[in-house]
Amino acid sequence: MALEDDIRTLGETPMLDQLGRDAQRLIAFSAERVRLAEGEALFREGDRADTAFVVASGSLILTRGATEKRVGRATLVGELALLVDVARPATATAAEPTELLRIARSLFTRLFDEYPELAGALRGRLMAKVQTNMDELKAIEARLRK
Repeated sequence: MALEDDIRTLGETPMLDQLGRDAQRLIAFSAERVRLAEGEALFREGDRADTAFVVASGSLILTRGATEKRVGRATLVGELALLVDVARPATATAAEPTELLRIARSLFTRLFDEYPELAGALRGRLMAKVQTNMDELKAIEARLRK
């Protein structure tokens, strides 16, 4: 894919759509391209995480226990790893031939240095996502206690 295609994908990706075109260009230029064959694992639940991935084409199946979720183009996977050391909460496997952009935490930190106004906007988006995840976990906990 061309650099412009990657920039367009980043511009359509929730959370990264908050970045300006210059920041998206920096990510597209610096990100490593990862190609997976159908059935190939990107990462496994419990793996150490210091990168996130944007699905450029194809799709992934995220599996945690008996729960599966399929995600496709312009999806950011593992965004919390851009900010903190975390373990992968799920296993990600290619549902079909898939290309991803690998974004290292160090690149994301560099964005904050070069574009400090991004920190506030992204902080709000991440806080909302964490709250949504917490609400989902509370609902699951409530069902398990019945």
